[in-house]
Parts: sequence; structure tokens; C-alpha cells
Amino acid sequence: MSPDIFAEWLKRQGHHIIRTESSYWHSQGPRVYQAFPYHWVIQPAEEELTKFLGQNRAIGLRYSTPLTMPLGCISYHAVYEESTYTIDNLGKSARKNIRRGLKNCRVEPISFERLAEEGWLLQIDTLDRQGRQLKVAQETWQRRCLTASDLPGFEAWGALVEDKLAASVITFKMNDCAYMLYQQCHRDYLAEHVNNALSFTVTETMINRPDIHSILYGLHSLDAPPTVDEFKFRMGYKAKAVRQRVVFHPWLKPFFNPTSYGLLKQLLHRQPGQPTLAKTEGMVRFYLDGQRPLSQQNWPKCLTETVTD
Repeated sequence: MSPDIFAEWLKRQGHHIIRTESSYWHSQGPRVYQAFPYHWVIQPAEEELTKFLGQNRAIGLRYSTPLTMPLGCISYHAVYEESTYTIDNLGKSARKNIRRGLKNCRVEPISFERLAEEGWLLQIDTLDRQGRQLKVAQETWQRRCLTASDLPGFEAWGALVEDKLAASVITFKMNDCAYMLYQQCHRDYLAEHVNNALSFTVTETMINRPDIHSILYGLHSLDAPPTVDEFKFRMGYKAKAVRQRVVFHPWLKPFFNPTSYGLLKQLLHRQPGQPTLAKTEGMVRFYLDGQRPLSQQNWPKCLTETVTD
């Protein structure tokens, strides 16, 4: 499916969508934009970025760019790009947890109507468990689900325990890449390893489809705890090295410096999990780190194990 379908889904949720020479962009916060499709690694010209910021009165932009580019914070995409996916290729712990999960639940496609209704409790429980104080209203969650129900390429999957929704994920086919979106699980079922069963079954299903050649499980987050991605890597996904670049409006750049960043960190320490502070701290951190050469940046652990500068 084309990026235009994904753009329509975002638009239905109230996001502002802009198309430029290099990419699509959607509003991620007040006057802050994220490039998509998320798996694209782009090299927009500086003129394009400056024009975007000026014409749309934007504060900042965020996008993934190659390691060879001079600016950008060392980062990664969690991806699976092999032609086959089997339980035998995973580690001992992952194999054990998947088998336990498959015994305790069944994984199958579900309707977006069911996800909108039953998935709300999973959404708020997952955010709370991760210490992220995102104030997602039930109406917002339901709109996110229901606006995808009639768009091609979207699917909803659930892990069911005695016919009760214990974990879920939304997938979208972006050309030959499958996206895993909004995976969540209620804490009451974590010990049942339903997340492992869900991730394994959906990954196996997607990679066995002849028109899908890769799966994107997510970008290196600005504010999510590292454990979110550690789970993905245990499930066989790899960290694909990129630079994530944050660009601020030229008039605002003087305000984003080590001193203001230090103040942001202090505020976040006093209000941990506060969503606006957490996202802002992440944006400024990526911006400041991205000004330095790769050899002077702190590489994520998942990259230092497989990639050298």
C-alpha cells in the first residue's frame, strides 16, 4: 500500500500532513513534525528544510538519515530483513517464552471494532507500566482504531486468553515493508508470555507473505524505556544503524543549548514521565548529540554490539 493511505489514516486522527520533495511529514506535537514512511532513510536538502520550517511556522522536524551524513544523532530502526523467520533461529529464552505463550493463548486477526473497545484497557495499562504519562483519551484510542478499519493494508491482531483480549498490535503494509504499530499487553498477562506469542505469530505470518520483504518494529524512541526495544531484539529483530536528525527553526536554535538542556533534565527529573517534557528533552538531546561526529557520540548498546564507527 502507498504512503498516501497511511497519510489518510493519520489525517483522520487529526494530524496535519505535508508532502515535500524528500518525504511526507505528520504533526507529532504542536508545530513539531515527524517524517514518514518511517522506514525511509532520507537526505533532504537544507533549502527544503528551511522552506518547510518557514512556510509551516514549525518549531522542529525529525527524520532518519544515513550514517554518511554529517549531522544527526546515532540511532537505529528495529527491523527484520531476513527471508525466513522460525522459532529455531531465536535464542533459548525466547523459544521457551514463545512456546509458553502459544500454550496460554491463541493469536489471530481481530476486528478493529473489537480493538477499539477492548484494547483501551490494554493501552492505558501499557503506558502506565512503562511510566509514560501520556494522556490518551478513550475517544482518541477508538478513533485510532476505527479510522483504520476501512483502509487497505491495515490489520488488527490479538492474543486471546479464554477469549479475552490480553495483547494486541496493529500492522500496516507499506509497499513491501510491514509496520508493527501500537503493540500493547495488559500486565495481568505478562507472565503468560502472550506478548511473545503475539510478536512471533505476526512476524512469522508477515515474513511468509511473498510481497513483504521486511518488517519495521519501530524507531529509536525519544522517551520510551530501553526495555521496549530489548524485547524486540530478543524476538530476532536487529538494530539498523541510522542517524536521527532533529532540525529546529533558525530563530529558535540559540535557545537549544547545553544550558537549556540541563534545565530540561532537571524539570524532567522532578516530573518523570511527563509527556511534553519527555518528548522535548528527547528532541533537544537528539539535536545536541547530532551536532557532534559519530565517534564522539554515545552509541546505543544495541549498536555497539554489532556496528563499529
